Amino acid sequence: MIKVKRRIEIILLIFVAVAILGSAITGCEYFPEATFELANESRLPKWFSLPPGLARPDVSVTMSYYVKPWGRTATFTFHDMKNRTLAKIDGKVKDTEPLHLKSSPQSDTPGYPSFEVITANGMTEIIEHKKMEPIFYITDSPAVWSEFMGVQPPAVGTFISPK
Repeated sequence: MIKVKRRIEIILLIFVAVAILGSAITGCEYFPEATFELANESRLPKWFSLPPGLARPDVSVTMSYYVKPWGRTATFTFHDMKNRTLAKIDGKVKDTEPLHLKSSPQSDTPGYPSFEVITANGMTEIIEHKKMEPIFYITDSPAVWSEFMGVQPPAVGTFISPK
């Protein structure tokens, strides 16, 4: 009886060790750090295009940030008004923290606006978080693009390599 109990304890200990190791390897891969909705007045990210017969108000985009052991990523999901997934894309987030303009205007909320440079399918977008809310924007501001990418914003559909 004692031998059986000891074997169960060893198997349980191995199971716990494997679970901890698996968690350390995948990080929070399945649990987003935060999820945001694209503002209605913002254009779509370059890697999505409107399906025939749909207009910008007929679609939505959600973005979720993930922190993994090998870096931060963002997953964008493109939906129609019936919440059907039209496309899903993963992008690599530049740096380990949100970016801020060197000459950032005074804000009511410290730390905002903040920016994220995200590259997916060889195309780079700069995401703007204007304030603490679950909304994000795609920015085409020449000042923002110049500071973070060293170039002016490319035309939609143009490929640009990240620095």
